[in-house]
Amino acid sequence: HGAAELDEIGTEVLPQRTPAPAWLPTAKGEEGDFCLRSSDCAAGLCCARHFWSKICKPVLREGQVCTRHRRKGTHGLEIFQRCQCAEGLACRLQREHGPADASRLHTCQRH
Repeated sequence: HGAAELDEIGTEVLPQRTPAPAWLPTAKGEEGDFCLRSSDCAAGLCCARHFWSKICKPVLREGQVCTRHRRKGTHGLEIFQRCQCAEGLACRLQREHGPADASRLHTCQRH
């Protein structure tokens, strides 16, 4: 008779599941919002480290300073990460009109 009672309890109508927890933001993060990954941020933004947390930052445009990583894995060591260059741009050594090694600055440039 105990099993029959359990069956009756099991057939009770349970509340329907919501697709996502209520606390989960549905809108994409804007510049300066906290994030875990770039997909959490709005278009034109990426998720990058800022001190010991990560926030949505703008993807770099042509002429902006970028970070070129010589070795894989060094990107994770930065306290202030920059986003990658926008599509169609590459992070290259800035061309200077002076001595060859006058500047080690890298900027986003067209391919």
